[in-house]
Amino acid sequence: MLDKLRRFKKEREAPKETLAPVKNTFLIVGLGNPGREHRLDRHNAGWMVLDVLAIRNNTNFSKKQSKALVGDYRLGDTKVIMAKPQTYMNESGAAVQPLAKFYNVPLENLLIIYDDLDLPVGAMRFRKQGSHGGQNGMRSIINRLGTNEFSRLRVGIDRPPGRMPAAAYVLRPFDKQQIPIMEQVFVESATAVEHFIKNGIEDTMSRFNKTLK
Repeated sequence: MLDKLRRFKKEREAPKETLAPVKNTFLIVGLGNPGREHRLDRHNAGWMVLDVLAIRNNTNFSKKQSKALVGDYRLGDTKVIMAKPQTYMNESGAAVQPLAKFYNVPLENLLIIYDDLDLPVGAMRFRKQGSHGGQNGMRSIINRLGTNEFSRLRVGIDRPPGRMPAAAYVLRPFDKQQIPIMEQVFVESATAVEHFIKNGIEDTMSRFNKTLK
């Protein structure tokens, strides 16, 4: 599904430069389930946003740390840590809390990206803080951190059709007609995440939270 997004990869490596000392660190976490069988599931929308960020910044998730696959890159004097928890969704906090502690990331520099049944396909919404909203990964993170005062990006996947249970729906891939819409959302979300890193949550909410019809 994300193969054509590799057009965002830099065509050639930039000349190596001496990097400025790190003054700030951000932790960007995408929620999902490990295993190739879940790679394209709706529940893995957070991972797909991170994949776009990784492609854009010529990095990958080759490092294993604190029950997560981790990649990193630099934005000026800011270090960006990206993490895909390998704990399954409902235990995501077991990866996020140790990573935030290890890298000494303040809560205002933590962003969690996850799928949301209450937003339509094609929508994304930043929030500065809030409840888990029934999302088990967020529930786990809030419990482990002991607070809900951290930023999150919700990516809409819509409600299941008919009487399909939500638990089954989120573990299915996007429908054929939804794929181009979601690919665009993942690209827009990656752009918004980097805006968040540079400009903070308030400005990001103002710029990227669109009124839903």
